[in-house]
Amino acid sequence: QVQLVESGGGLVQAGGPLRPSCAASGSIFSIIAMGWYRQAPGKQRELVATITSGGSSNYADSVKGRFTISRDNAKNMVYLQMDSLKPEDTAVYYCNAAVTTAPGMGMRWYWGQGTQVTVSS
Repeated sequence: QVQLVESGGGLVQAGGPLRPSCAASGSIFSIIAMGWYRQAPGKQRELVATITSGGSSNYADSVKGRFTISRDNAKNMVYLQMDSLKPEDTAVYYCNAAVTTAPGMGMRWYWGQGTQVTVSS
C-alpha cells in the first residue's frame, strides 16, 4: 500500500507565499509522476500542477508564473511553492502520485487526504 501525506497548508494574506509539501511512503518501486490538485467549495477538483520523475512540469493557466512545483526523488516528496496568492486560490489542495509497486507492475494513482489553503483578502 502507498500513502501520501500533505502538510504545510494554512491561512495566509493575499499576496503572501505558502509552500505545502507531500510525502509518499509505503510499497513504492517507482513514482512516475506527482502532482497537486485543488477543490474549492462547490467546485470540481482541478489540476494545479504536475511533475514527472525527469522534472518536466505542467501548470494550470490560473497559476502559471505564481506557483512552482518541484520534487525530491530520493525522498519521494513533492512541493508546491505558491507565491502572490489570491483569495481565489482558497481550496483544499490534494497531492497525487502515479506509482508502481514492483517491477513489471502497472501504474496506479494514489491521493493524499488534502490540506486546506485559505487566502484572506
